[in-house]
Amino acid sequence: MTTATADGSRSLSTRYADLLWDAVLRSDEYAAVDITVDALRDGLDVESVLLDVIGVVQARAGAEWAANRISVAQEHAATAINDRVIGTLTLARDRPEARLGRITVACVDGEWHALPARLLAEVLTLRGFTVDYLGAQVPTPHLITHLHRTGPDAVALSGMIATRLPVAHATISACQAAGVPVIVGGAAFGPQGRYAELLGADAWAPDARSAADRLATSPLPTPQRPHAQPFDDLPHLSDQEYTLVTRSTTRLVGAVMQGLEDRVPAMRDYTPIQREHTAEDVRHIVDFLATALYAGDDELFLSFLRWTAGILEARGVPRSTMPPALELLTAELRDFDRAARLLGTALDDLTTGDPTTGDRIHRPGRPA
Repeated sequence: MTTATADGSRSLSTRYADLLWDAVLRSDEYAAVDITVDALRDGLDVESVLLDVIGVVQARAGAEWAANRISVAQEHAATAINDRVIGTLTLARDRPEARLGRITVACVDGEWHALPARLLAEVLTLRGFTVDYLGAQVPTPHLITHLHRTGPDAVALSGMIATRLPVAHATISACQAAGVPVIVGGAAFGPQGRYAELLGADAWAPDARSAADRLATSPLPTPQRPHAQPFDDLPHLSDQEYTLVTRSTTRLVGAVMQGLEDRVPAMRDYTPIQREHTAEDVRHIVDFLATALYAGDDELFLSFLRWTAGILEARGVPRSTMPPALELLTAELRDFDRAARLLGTALDDLTTGDPTTGDRIHRPGRPA
């Protein structure tokens, strides 16, 4: 493809992405389908429509939600429309010839954000792979049963929310123990896939094109190492802090909520819905703290807090509401060396940093 042709394709993709975005905002599924069909007639190939039109619109929906310019319902509607448009494109094209290997595409157990995995499955099919797309939140035992039954060449595992990393680790190890290599992708695995390597994945890709290119270039090698236990990859887990914090989540959330009523008098006038949302926010803090303890990576927790501060500020809630929760959590975990140190670092970072400078950190993904 020449530079001029590539530039023209990008310009065309941008134009149709804008048109699709307008249709999605109107919740007009029929217009959305017509727009993608028109894009194909106008010269875009199916892969470009999938990734540079539909994928771009999906990413924009997430960014617009984060900026408080669309509602959760609108974001969900965008996802639903995009998913149906993908189905229409699939039915409208000839079935590609399967000339490469077999790939199982699945989301980590507990991961509801399935559209990135769906897009990857479609791209792999276009490239000539036989694809078993298993969808959202696939329980690891069922995934392993599927691998034994079908014998794929690789598993492509998708994760968007970092709190699923411990489950992803167990899934990666289980697939490898079954003799199947794993390529991972998605925001959960961090900038440049830093957590993919940490958890022992065989490969990482930043996007669907890169994943398809990697798998088409050469097969992933069959895993040779014995099935690893978490301690083998992450020896710091021997201090049991991750396990103890995880088991205490409900108690910790309750203690912080009770303390916040004393520290933040305005909470006493909260409606039941406001209290429920506050408790959800506190639980997310505990969940991300636990995940950072699992990974042994401070930045995982710090980036989540910065992102959350930006989300709150976009909704008119000052980030000054967050330190009291962290201070209360620190008091509850004062005997946990790693957790207490990380919470102290987070307090310093939150009170001196600027969450609006988000370009320098990795967006951790919205808790589901």
